Amino acid sequence: MTGFLVKRLLQALVVLFLVTIIVFLLLHALPGGPARAILGPKGTPQQIAHFNEVQGYNNPLPVQYWDYLVRLFHGNLGESYKLNESVSSLLGQRLPKTLILTVLATIVAVAVAVPLGLLQAVRRGKPADYLLTAGAFLAYATPVFFLGLILIIVFSQAIPIFPAEAPQGTSIGSIFSGFSGMILPIATMALGIIAMFSRYMRSATLDNLTEEYVRTAMAKGQSSRRILAKHVLRNALIPLVTLLGLYLPTLFSGALVVESMFNYPGMGLLFWNAAQGSDFPVLLGVTLVVGVATVVGSLVTDIVYAVLDPRIRSVS
Repeated sequence: MTGFLVKRLLQALVVLFLVTIIVFLLLHALPGGPARAILGPKGTPQQIAHFNEVQGYNNPLPVQYWDYLVRLFHGNLGESYKLNESVSSLLGQRLPKTLILTVLATIVAVAVAVPLGLLQAVRRGKPADYLLTAGAFLAYATPVFFLGLILIIVFSQAIPIFPAEAPQGTSIGSIFSGFSGMILPIATMALGIIAMFSRYMRSATLDNLTEEYVRTAMAKGQSSRRILAKHVLRNALIPLVTLLGLYLPTLFSGALVVESMFNYPGMGLLFWNAAQGSDFPVLLGVTLVVGVATVVGSLVTDIVYAVLDPRIRSVS
């Protein structure tokens, strides 16, 4: 197990190094260079030269990259040109709120998708399976923004149960104090996740129901419920665990749309506003955080995968 962990950790470090290189090069890939992109078309040659000198863009790329790494290790992601605030501070304020939204949506999705997938597998080829499959395909094919609009029209206007705007407080406590405003954003994100996870759960359950250990358990006289709960469920969850780790970028893209729709002050809304205002330090800071989160999520997924299935440790 130790060798497996060391190998996966080294791979994650290499990928993180590549992520920093890609994010660093993105800024230099802007048309006309960083100075022109930030100062705009009205920037004079004197202003561009001064900007490059102050920001160190006149130095060779390896020197700039080294300086960039040093700043990263000190938690310095640059300054927002539009908000006149450090990117680290902005992300520190917004990231917890996005985590609350995505974690709650994922918990709801898994709690619903797992039993739905099991039900579809057990009722394979029956009306319940066809009905749930049709619903899953419909939810999966519907864009997130359209799902959000439907929920707002139905549950905020036609039947005014929940507010159409998310809580606007700056603290985490204010988010939970106005939790009714979180229901529609969470539901909007969760519906698409449920559609995908339930299909994976159905497929994994069907694969495990044909395994030899299930037939052996049935031959011993164990009930169907006991077999599903004790034997099939754990093995069927393994593909779902893998999917959770790889789904992080998709979760952020969904959070970006949902936060923009419901005016939720998270990292997705910060990214959206920065894109509209060409605030490149914020854009690159958010991109870096999402990239790091994806790598860490993949690492955690590999570890959990190995714990659930010891065969992975022996072949890795």
